[in-house]
Amino acid sequence: MPFAKIISRRDLIKKSGVSLAAFTPLLVGCEQSTNNQRILIGVTARPRMLDPRRATDALSSRVNRLIYRQLVDFNERSEPVADLATWQMISPTRYRFNLIETPTFHHGKTLNAADVAATYNSLLEPGFGSPHRGTLKHIQRVEALNDHQCDFILHEPDALFVGRLTLGILPKDLIDSAHDFTAQPIGSGQATFVDLNEQRLVLKRPDSVELHFVVVKDAMVRVLKLQKGELDCVQNDLSPELVNYCAKQPDLKVTWQVGTSYSYIGFNLDDPLLSQPVLRQAIAYGLDRQRIIDAMFDGQARLAGGLLVPEHWAGNPELSGFEYNPDKARALLAQVKRPQQGSEPIQLSYKTSSDPTRIRLATLYQAQLKEIGIDLQIQSYDWGTFYSDIVKGRFQLFGLAWVGIKSPDIFQYVFASNAIPPNGANRGRYRDGRADQLIHAASQAEDLNQQASLYRDLQAHLQQTLPIMPLWYENQYAVVRQHLQGYQLFADGRLDSLLWVQKGKGAKG
Repeated sequence: MPFAKIISRRDLIKKSGVSLAAFTPLLVGCEQSTNNQRILIGVTARPRMLDPRRATDALSSRVNRLIYRQLVDFNERSEPVADLATWQMISPTRYRFNLIETPTFHHGKTLNAADVAATYNSLLEPGFGSPHRGTLKHIQRVEALNDHQCDFILHEPDALFVGRLTLGILPKDLIDSAHDFTAQPIGSGQATFVDLNEQRLVLKRPDSVELHFVVVKDAMVRVLKLQKGELDCVQNDLSPELVNYCAKQPDLKVTWQVGTSYSYIGFNLDDPLLSQPVLRQAIAYGLDRQRIIDAMFDGQARLAGGLLVPEHWAGNPELSGFEYNPDKARALLAQVKRPQQGSEPIQLSYKTSSDPTRIRLATLYQAQLKEIGIDLQIQSYDWGTFYSDIVKGRFQLFGLAWVGIKSPDIFQYVFASNAIPPNGANRGRYRDGRADQLIHAASQAEDLNQQASLYRDLQAHLQQTLPIMPLWYENQYAVVRQHLQGYQLFADGRLDSLLWVQKGKGAKG
């Protein structure tokens, strides 16, 4: 299965066959498109944040890509490439960006370097509360030199700096007037904002086709709406059984694409039992990941080793995680020091969300670990409670995934000793001097090949020390009605093809 080709924004504009100049500013309020054509996309919840300076959830980030333009994007190897601007390093602490496109914002103003400076300077303000401020902490200030050039001045060198500049650019005049971009986003992307409520988000393309993101919380109901023509497409968020059911329906089509979402089991390394490497290794050898992939995903996933996929410029293709070896798992389990010695199974608790697929995965882990002598107790909670417990360290084991990882600065955020919440996402309380050394060395290396080598060494070290257990990279999938033409999946789950898909003749409006 081929890895998806990443389409640049300039190629995207050409592919969609329309010009940004074709936009007509829209008044807020849901209105009928001139040709009464709508693309209806089923989602589990509405996008939470349409101000890119504050957005962190996957759906909001994907929708914001449709509304806003950004300085840089990424190619197939997750290397930064020009979107709105090219760049040059003037010095280790000064980067100059040159705008190669100046699209029109949806309220009629032309984007220029002052908008770039205003966007990034605004989120660096301590009172603004942007969750991206930590990632961009090395920026001291941004200066607009003229309409087409701006300089980013850093406090200290940052080898990964350019890849961090993926936020959508906002207009300076609206930033200065404290415009509420969450209620009415104004960008310079291919899609303009029309309306947002609890039930749906409506965007409009230059060809007057409306994109309706319709909230349908129940997966079965989403499938029924697809069958009845009340939805045109659903991307991910269905159980394997429902996906297989959809594949057999004459009016529906299921497409797959190799993905980058990294699923893993997290360990609490402050726990007396799980702090012992032999127990973590026993769990890793005791889970038959390929059998789980075949059973749960019908083979639509691939075994993971490092956090970054092998195609990533800093990925390690030699890693694939621990092999299934129950005999070795039992031998390791015998070496675990227990509070009370005995032959009884080791009891551990595993926390997960209340999503049915995640609960089923947990029951498979439970059954397989029981065979090697571990009694896994499953605790499922609503997402808010579950996530709060994970951040606060109230767990022994848990299951989660990292979605859409592009920059290897994720290692600092997830594994550095100084990144324990609330200072980062080191939820397992991993403290390892060698890992810290490799993270620091890679962040300081200026040569890309040297950085890649250090990050590969780091991922090999993480597999050996097992702060988390790699599971698999889940494939992306979409279920679309047969009349929807041109829908394309991407490895990172982006929704860019919504900017050019069309309904065939005879489709409902």
